[in-house]
Amino acid sequence: MKYVVGVDLGTSAVKTLLVSQDGTVKAEATREYPLYHEKSGWSEQEPEDWVTGTLESLKGLVSGSGVSAEDIEGISFSGQMHGLVLLDADNRPVRRAILWNDTRTTEQCREIERTLGDKLLSVTRNPALEGFTLPKILWVRENEPEAFAKASRFVLPKDYVRYRLTGEIHMDLSDAAGTLMLDVANKTWSAEVLRAFELPEAFCPPLVEAGGFVGTVSAEASASSGLAASTKVFAGGADNACGAIGAGILKPGLTLCSIGTSGVVLTYEPDASADYAGKVHFFNHGKENAFYAMGVTLAAGYSLSWFRNTFAKGESFDSFLEGVGDIAPGADGLLFTPYLVGERTPHADSVIRASFIGMDGAHTRAHFARAVMEGITFSLNESVDLFRQAGKTVDTIVSIGGGAKNPVWLQMQADIFNAEVVALENEQGPGLGAAMLAAAGCGWFPSLDACAEAFVKRSTSYRPDPARAARYAELFQVYKQVYGATKGLNESLAAFRK
Repeated sequence: MKYVVGVDLGTSAVKTLLVSQDGTVKAEATREYPLYHEKSGWSEQEPEDWVTGTLESLKGLVSGSGVSAEDIEGISFSGQMHGLVLLDADNRPVRRAILWNDTRTTEQCREIERTLGDKLLSVTRNPALEGFTLPKILWVRENEPEAFAKASRFVLPKDYVRYRLTGEIHMDLSDAAGTLMLDVANKTWSAEVLRAFELPEAFCPPLVEAGGFVGTVSAEASASSGLAASTKVFAGGADNACGAIGAGILKPGLTLCSIGTSGVVLTYEPDASADYAGKVHFFNHGKENAFYAMGVTLAAGYSLSWFRNTFAKGESFDSFLEGVGDIAPGADGLLFTPYLVGERTPHADSVIRASFIGMDGAHTRAHFARAVMEGITFSLNESVDLFRQAGKTVDTIVSIGGGAKNPVWLQMQADIFNAEVVALENEQGPGLGAAMLAAAGCGWFPSLDACAEAFVKRSTSYRPDPARAARYAELFQVYKQVYGATKGLNESLAAFRK
């Protein structure tokens, strides 16, 4: 039996999966690493921590699995998006990496908007948000000129780890699409954007497809990781692109709902013709010559975790959610908006905050818990609504993450989305998507689609109940009014926050 490895380089930890030719996960290993928040809004990591964690995870994976390193044919990667890793002429980091959730770059975002105007959306297909990479580059140039003067090029997190395994520098299209420097439709670095900000083309790494072969494991990395030096290395992709691959979102009509700390609704796009006017993200897919549109809820699973930790600390989720399924849709007139840390889609607003609307003395804790679950799903449904307004068919949604672990919530998603919602049998998320890129790259399958047929196994399906779907459709119209009704109030209250 032959195997491949998928590496999922996350924000708090790296997870590695060993996957066999029939799609079975043989073994997995995880290593955590620290985050640094030296100032309010700052979020950084040491690139060396990623490398150390990945090598240790791989070594534990190989040694603990009982599989011969010679039987591991390939490895690929999923990586946290947008993080800025500046490298000197010897490809050594000149400073810590600035991560996707770092918010120091608001002024640089406004500078990008002023400079590029309409070109921003027509070329990069995304608005200027603090999480993206170009604003981070401009911030370092303006605030740390000595560090920037040492920088010869930039890469993204997984690209640096892959470089340390192979000695080769590349960046795949799905990750490059999140930099605000890629001409997304034409799959090249944008000469217009680079010229506008006086960045040389050599500052950007060579581009490859996510499934592109980029070398083999070096002798040094082989000794540190336990992988054979003959192991083929494939570029890999952005975490959301790999999550979509791992959920089988590889053809029109399929949409992904992922509820983790944040929430994502992602729909497959066969070409670059769709125009969402910047209301949702539009990126290159990990599948060659394909794209995806994506909406984001910043505090999805986090909203439910916050509520439990605040009002039922120490309880299991099963105990905490007991009785939620007995409450009718609409939580007896109680509504929640999940704006605990601001919002992204469709309101890119860092100031807005969450609300409970309609509380009365008859509401129990179970009502509040149901309202939180419904509010998270309503927020995700705003992205589904935008897709449908743009003419997309959204009739099948694969649900992964925390929202896929509770049958009540899965049925709620089907009713609110008014679509069939499908759970997966053995959900492994972006790590499985990375493994699938390696499996297809090694020639096990003629395409990613064929790989998905073998690797992605569907479980239970939930269909919308017409009566509940109609009730939720009415309540969704009320939900959409809360943002406008509370925006001014939250702007006034911002002065009173710590």
